[in-house]
Amino acid sequence: MSKPVEIQSVQQWNEIVDSSTAAGKTIVVDFHAVWCGPCKLASQNPQVQFLRVDVDEQPQISQTFRVSAMPTFFAIKSKDVVGMVRGADPQGLARLVKEHAGPNPPIAPTADEESESTEATGEPTSRL
Repeated sequence: MSKPVEIQSVQQWNEIVDSSTAAGKTIVVDFHAVWCGPCKLASQNPQVQFLRVDVDEQPQISQTFRVSAMPTFFAIKSKDVVGMVRGADPQGLARLVKEHAGPNPPIAPTADEESESTEATGEPTSRL
């Protein structure tokens, strides 16, 4: 399986577009910036732990959270899902972070919480 190519120059862009076009390949481009979306929110909200999960590399986690579209963002507090944004919605993601970035006192897991599962509760939890 090939990985996306991180474009480093206009020349590289042109070469790849030309060769892909000549080979009859479709090109899918993921335009991103380190200053936008989750990266920007992470630097502005150090009290929040931002995680990334590759759905293909971590199928158990993505199945537990019933991820059916990318991107999907969850806010988790005290091991419970308290909010979600599905799809590319920068304003929705910013609202999710702002709404749930407040204090979250640390808690120690109890024996009952250790054995809790998605099947038992019907809802995803942060513990797998």
